[in-house]
Amino acid sequence: MFKSYRNPYYNRRKRPSISWWKLLLFVALSLVLLEALTRITMGLLGYRSKLANYAGAPEEFTAYTLNFLNLKGKTFGGLPDRGQLLAVPDFATGYRLAGKQTSEFWQINEQGFRDDEPLPLEKPANEIRIFILGDSTAFGQGIVADPEKNLTANQKTIAYKLQTRLQTRLEQQNRSPEKYRPSILPVDSTGRVNTLRLPPKIRGGNYRVINAAVPGYTSGNQLAQLALEILPYKPDVVIVLHGYSDLMLPQEQQAAEIPKQAEFLNNPPQHFWTYLSQSGWQFLTGTSIYKSLQYFVLKPEPSLARETLAIAGESQSLEEHLPENETELEFRVDRYRQNLKQMIQIGAGSNIPLIIALQPEITGISPEKRQEKEDKTENQIVQELGSVYQQKIATGFTRLGAVNEQLGKAFPKNAKVLNYYQLFDNLSAVAFIDAVHLTDAGNQALSERFYNAVTALPDLQIIAQTPRR
Repeated sequence: MFKSYRNPYYNRRKRPSISWWKLLLFVALSLVLLEALTRITMGLLGYRSKLANYAGAPEEFTAYTLNFLNLKGKTFGGLPDRGQLLAVPDFATGYRLAGKQTSEFWQINEQGFRDDEPLPLEKPANEIRIFILGDSTAFGQGIVADPEKNLTANQKTIAYKLQTRLQTRLEQQNRSPEKYRPSILPVDSTGRVNTLRLPPKIRGGNYRVINAAVPGYTSGNQLAQLALEILPYKPDVVIVLHGYSDLMLPQEQQAAEIPKQAEFLNNPPQHFWTYLSQSGWQFLTGTSIYKSLQYFVLKPEPSLARETLAIAGESQSLEEHLPENETELEFRVDRYRQNLKQMIQIGAGSNIPLIIALQPEITGISPEKRQEKEDKTENQIVQELGSVYQQKIATGFTRLGAVNEQLGKAFPKNAKVLNYYQLFDNLSAVAFIDAVHLTDAGNQALSERFYNAVTALPDLQIIAQTPRR
């Protein structure tokens, strides 16, 4: 047998094999060093706190993004946890806002309402309680504080503006009683006619308007909320501002719920895998390297769907959430009708007047009347929504408006129905920041409409009496 011959020169020139574990160790150590240097640099430049709270989107967006917790108060595994607005499971409504939360964008009281002060179950004798139910529009999505005017974000909501307006009305009545209808009408017919032309006085007391709206809520959530959570507080009036979320909710759901909850329960292995994947991604996005790259270079903006919907899922288009056909649309409208009818009946049974308003939406403004602003004009928002969305949403709001009108006629003594879909067609200021959320001017205009509706309710008026002869 012949032995193989190996050239000594070849042996000397042979390339050494790659040590993968050394390469991986080098990369890992380099990343750790880079992460440490990035943190030190950001700290020296004064960006440490900003990056700590940065979640890949503007702070005013993440501040209003829901972060769902489980029954133990821990982040709901498998769902993004970058939002700052905490929500917890609730047997009656599906979920609710966690109590006692505070940020520079909002304050949530012990009861889970957007209010600066706790709301005791026992109502003081002189307190007149008005609850506002709704979704993120009524809640005040996107509102920021105004330090120059010394206003917190809570003070710029519809609820706070309405409360202030009602208290101002009482002060006006006390200061200039001659400008309002007296409690006793004149005996002569001419004097009575002239007196009845004056606006009636509203009941005295401490008007408190409670913002009980929850981002993402539909009429199904609001029905359960009214019956099981609001009635024990003995409201004098309930205002409901809704409609948009009902059009976006698929027919297999009766109300908005914690995303993927049923899916995770029915498929534990998928939930576990999603949890692991989400944890890895959250670790990566939590590093200073990633945050610095996003904050200073990429500067990503959330999609219009995620800006508009409290529970947007993975969709990048609002059009995807709208009904695909007439059958689906009719189901969603009928579901809205049944929920609204039950709310009115509950109010009637409890002797509580309801003000039901179909909320504004940006396509309700005609193209020539849409306002301009620095960052994104109302026309640009509508164009980004697309023509299919515009056609579908207009059809949907027309159907919901017809339902409201029918129920208003069926229950004239129990519900006051308002349609604000096209409210801002004649507003000279910018009203929308996206498809449904309002600017400060928009909230001011809407609160004024609610003020007119509330003060027109006989239950809150001092009814003038004709003296006996």
